[in-house]
Amino acid sequence: MAFMDIFNDDAFSLSSLTAAINQMDYKPGRLGELSLFKESGITTTTAVVESVNGILRLLPSSERGAPATQAVGEKRQMRSFVIPHIPHDSTILSVEVQNVRQFGSEDALQGVQAVVNQRLAQMVGNHEVTLEFLRMGALKGEILDGDGSSVLYNLFDEFGVTQQTHDFKFSSTTTDVRAQAVKVRRLVDEALGAQPYSGLRALCGADFYDGIVNHKSTKEAYQRWMDGEALRNDPKAGFRFADINWEEYRGNVSGQPFIAANEAYLYPEGADIFKTWFAPADFIETVNTIGLPRYAKQKVMDFDKGVIIHTQSNPLPINLKPRAVIKLTMS
Repeated sequence: MAFMDIFNDDAFSLSSLTAAINQMDYKPGRLGELSLFKESGITTTTAVVESVNGILRLLPSSERGAPATQAVGEKRQMRSFVIPHIPHDSTILSVEVQNVRQFGSEDALQGVQAVVNQRLAQMVGNHEVTLEFLRMGALKGEILDGDGSSVLYNLFDEFGVTQQTHDFKFSSTTTDVRAQAVKVRRLVDEALGAQPYSGLRALCGADFYDGIVNHKSTKEAYQRWMDGEALRNDPKAGFRFADINWEEYRGNVSGQPFIAANEAYLYPEGADIFKTWFAPADFIETVNTIGLPRYAKQKVMDFDKGVIIHTQSNPLPINLKPRAVIKLTMS
């Protein structure tokens, strides 16, 4: 079996590599574990969002026979989003698989495939953390590119709304944390209108989380419940207070935290406003097909020196109601 004949095997086809990269263990951050963003594939490279802003108003009384007030049609707005294209390549040289088989052995394919799968595992990890970063941007309302500074989409600008914020004065012992949490919940209710949701969760930076856990009013509330057992140990798994699930978010790349230490983001669960759309890859085989989370393909190098493994993902995480996510600060 000649060395490069291996890569003409069906095991290294587009469909096989794509299946392998999508079946590997998923190791993202917390947003992936929570399954907050509902995933679906689309057949185009752009996503169009239509919004209908129905306005409710009180109807005044009038004299019989007088002209009635007139109902107006709902205003519809269409917004188009280009799906980000994220390619990621790696090269496997012949020397890297030189000692995984003997020439002519029947297990050559298995040995080389192990090397390819190991490289795919490294590459899919990069795609996963990138997707988590994009989702966190969508949650916060500003989707940043992988460089951490270039803005792909500012959802507040796209939907013509402003961000809602609320400050917790943890520095004051007289602050009623429960009362402040109720005020924040009302901001969510106002933003969602009649849209139902199942609960509230706050993802916190380290300092904000310490601030709410260690505040006097929080401790006093828990001292009256199970003798304060919940806060005697490190509540690293999070805790429930004022009908909100509070937890510290752990996630950073190159020392850059996904959530600043002194901030938190409160969002409604079960509101069906968080989406992730996947566009198809830019291959002939995938034109107008339903997009998958990731794709993988390989190409033999000149003179059979090795193979280039190409992976790509085309995701767009989006928050359809960015005002419903409240930015929390501390002072």
